[in-house]
This record gives sequence, structure tokens and C-alpha cells, in this order.
Amino acid sequence: MTQRNRVTYLSASWCLSYPDEELLGRIPLVRRALAEFSGLDRPFHDVLQALTTVPLGESQARYVKEFDLSRRHALHLSYWTDGDTRRRGEVLASFKRVYRDSGMLVDLHGELPDYLPMVLEFAATVDLDAGRKLLTDYRASLEMLRLALVDDNLPQAAVVQAVCDSLPGKSPADRQEIMKMAGYGPPTERVGLDAYDPRLLPLAGGQQ
Repeated sequence: MTQRNRVTYLSASWCLSYPDEELLGRIPLVRRALAEFSGLDRPFHDVLQALTTVPLGESQARYVKEFDLSRRHALHLSYWTDGDTRRRGEVLASFKRVYRDSGMLVDLHGELPDYLPMVLEFAATVDLDAGRKLLTDYRASLEMLRLALVDDNLPQAAVVQAVCDSLPGKSPADRQEIMKMAGYGPPTERVGLDAYDPRLLPLAGGQQ
């Protein structure tokens, strides 16, 4: 199971990253690694297929539109819990501490430390236990992202689902269940808020 999780996380990290020539060159490696585990290739099939059949420029434009320019599919875990609030700085610092405590030099590639592909890569290649704890602590963020991707019929939804399936417990069926998972009852003061507004998912008190 440990190796399966590592392959899942690294494959997900690459499939959720900005597509470039380096990523395209990794696709055969990803496919070989996924094929070593029964059924693990299925959640990644559509993303990998698109990467190999759609012109790179078109793939890059789609990625920018869906992930860089849209908050609906935010890949930064603490965005779903803290948005662009002052507290988010403290949360980002906690991610950095996890990386620093691993004893390894973690290259953030100019990204914020809660960037999901970065967290997944850290879990896969540096510290599986610490990385899985971050993913588990922010499981509600993962699930909100998953539902947003499902709503917009994006193939990355299956990739995020694969990550969620690797964590303890079953994925919630809807946003109300995600709120319960995070330790909150029905959200209040929702009038005028977008369904993907991070204020709908307050940070659980146990996450520091």
C-alpha cells in the first residue's frame, strides 16, 4: 500500500501540474508505474490521454483558464479554508515548517507551500507520513476541489478522487457532508456567496 500511495501521489502531482514538454516526457513513466497496481491507471486515463492527443499549446491554455484564472478550481489547499485572509499567512508558514522538519531541501518552484501538486510530490518523494497528514488535515479542501471539478466535468476530478480514496474514510457525497467532515454544521450567512467561496468552509480548530 505504501508504494501504491507514492505512485498515486506522484502521478497526481504531475497530472495536476501545468503541462509542458517535461511533463509530456514523463507520461510513459507514469503509465508504467500506474500499470504495476491493479486499476490504478483508470483515474488518470483521461488526463494522460488528453496530454498525449491535444496540442500542447491548447492544453496549456485550458490549464491556465481552469486553474490559474479560476478560483473555482483552486489548487492551494488553504485557499478553501482561509481564502485571502490574514490567517492564511500563518497556515502557509505551517506548511513550510513541515517541509523544513523533513530535513530535505524542498524546492517550491515559486509556488506557495500549500500548492496541491507540491504537497503530493512531497508525500511521494520526501516524507510519506508527513505528506499524508497534510492531505488528511486538508481533506475537506480536497473534497471541495473534487466536487468543483466534477461539476465542471473536468477529467482532473478523477485524479483528485484517487488521492481522496487513498486517505482514511469515504468521500462525502455533497458539500453539506464536507462541512460535517470539517467539524461544522450547516454554513451560515450564505446569502450572496458563491458556492465555491472559501468562507463556506471555515478552518477546523485543530489545524494549526
